[in-house]
Amino acid sequence: MISRDRHVRTVRHLLQDFPVVAILGPRQVGKTTLARQVAQTSGGPTHHFDLEDLDDLARLAEAKLALGPLRGLVVLDEVQRLPAIFQTLRVLADRPNSDTRFLVLGSASPQLLRQSSETLAGRVAFHHLPGFSLDEIGEEALDQLWLRGGFPRSFLASSGSASTRWRREFIRTFLERDLPQLGSRIPGITLHRFWTMLAHYHGDVLNLAELARAFAVSNHTVRSYLDLLTSTFVVFQLPPWHQNLGKRQVKRPKVYLSDTGLLHTLLGLSDREALLRHPKVGASWEGFALTEVVRCVGAHPSECWFWATHQGAELDLLITQGGSRRGFEFKLSSAPRRTKSMTIALDDLHLDELVVVHAGEHVFPMGERLRAVPLARLDEELG
Repeated sequence: MISRDRHVRTVRHLLQDFPVVAILGPRQVGKTTLARQVAQTSGGPTHHFDLEDLDDLARLAEAKLALGPLRGLVVLDEVQRLPAIFQTLRVLADRPNSDTRFLVLGSASPQLLRQSSETLAGRVAFHHLPGFSLDEIGEEALDQLWLRGGFPRSFLASSGSASTRWRREFIRTFLERDLPQLGSRIPGITLHRFWTMLAHYHGDVLNLAELARAFAVSNHTVRSYLDLLTSTFVVFQLPPWHQNLGKRQVKRPKVYLSDTGLLHTLLGLSDREALLRHPKVGASWEGFALTEVVRCVGAHPSECWFWATHQGAELDLLITQGGSRRGFEFKLSSAPRRTKSMTIALDDLHLDELVVVHAGEHVFPMGERLRAVPLARLDEELG
């Protein structure tokens, strides 16, 4: 088992400051395993309720009676199955001098996010758990992580074919079981077509009108599909940065699939050779490297943007933290070169630094405030 120490530390710190902490992420990403690792380090009694277990669900029919006497750490797994429990958690969290902490795990349902944030305002902290990252598995497994993605069972599968089978089954189960349990009434076959189409848009500026025409539905309907996949963390959108530059700037977000393994499965790519021949290979590597940069520098999603003008200048990632502006470009190359677009981004956006993240082995300067850094050395150079 790969220990996820960074996430354990983050959750433990949140539990010190908040009576309720929610770990959110898609099914099978490792939330339950992380909760066990947190419990092992808690130093006190722990209690676990799995709300997909009918016995545990029955025990919580009178939630206040069941949870009120408990002390230490209380873990509630798949909490979106019982949204009414948040009212009880609010009452228990407000008890004076209570040392009980509640760790709730959910598959990122919109209902979970909305109800918990409203009922537990000021009492709950959220932690998004993604798949494995480079700092957890080591740079020697970089290519495997890129190809298979970060879901533990996909990454750790005994073979490439076993990993592909797992991802195919995950996609089927996610669409046919998980989303309906979260309240979705959109047919699974419709969402499968839409998700596959988004895979072909991975790394591109979102064009809702084009997607709507392809499905013969309204922009509003396509937006509802996109919002559902975004709220369940299988898709993310990178918003555009724009300011008064005297230039026409792109004001639509970019769209990415959150896990490259799922991306490759939806594109029908089962091995590295097929991936390297595919037209989306550069976009796949961009999304993979982008998430690693965001993780490495500790950026919040609200600090992450892309920038582009209608004249052709663009920047793959802009991170604004504490008054600083850092730009990032992603190149599937071992010897990236300075481009006119990089120079324009440095000047127009007043960047403190622009880092070109590449697939090679060496760090080297490319000009003033401009350097190239290998993806495998991000933690060493940026961390």
